[in-house]
Amino acid sequence: MTITLDQIKELRELTGVSTTVCKKALEESMGDINKAIEILRKKGATSERAQKTDMPKQGVVYSYIHGEGKVGAIVHIGCETDFVARGSDFQTFAKDVAMHITAMNPLYVKPEDVPNELVEKEIEIWKEQLAKEKKPQAVMDKILEGKTKKFKEEISLLTQPFVKDPSKTIADLLNDLRVKLGENIQICRFTRYAIQ
Repeated sequence: MTITLDQIKELRELTGVSTTVCKKALEESMGDINKAIEILRKKGATSERAQKTDMPKQGVVYSYIHGEGKVGAIVHIGCETDFVARGSDFQTFAKDVAMHITAMNPLYVKPEDVPNELVEKEIEIWKEQLAKEKKPQAVMDKILEGKTKKFKEEISLLTQPFVKDPSKTIADLLNDLRVKLGENIQICRFTRYAIQ
């Protein structure tokens, strides 16, 4: 059976799981979206929003310092078992995420975390910039909606393209790891430090 791009896109939108994992689940379910979702849930691959909100009981705090020590990051990545936290896949992921934070300077874990006040300030600036173009209100609303989405994604860790492989986002890496290890893994919080 051939799995279409539309099917993969639909499953990805519903679950937040990477396209590769979605394709495998669809192949396994013979193209049945509901069965594919069930397969992903059984493997522990669900989107950040579908994960339970309480913090996992185990995990690691990982730090990364770049170059001469002028910039670095500390990240807390949680999981359910100490066994998973000590595993090489989990440790590599923690290192990659800390390095990514150091390089790309995200401000929030996910787009939903971006405060409304910050978005409102940006919208005011965009409105002034767009006012000169005299576009119809409906067009303006669409442009502002697109700019808002892009702005939130650019400053949120999970939606940023991974610094070592821009074809994947941090959310893709996280979901791939959840599937591989079969566990609820979350990027709980992080802090980035820089000496200007």
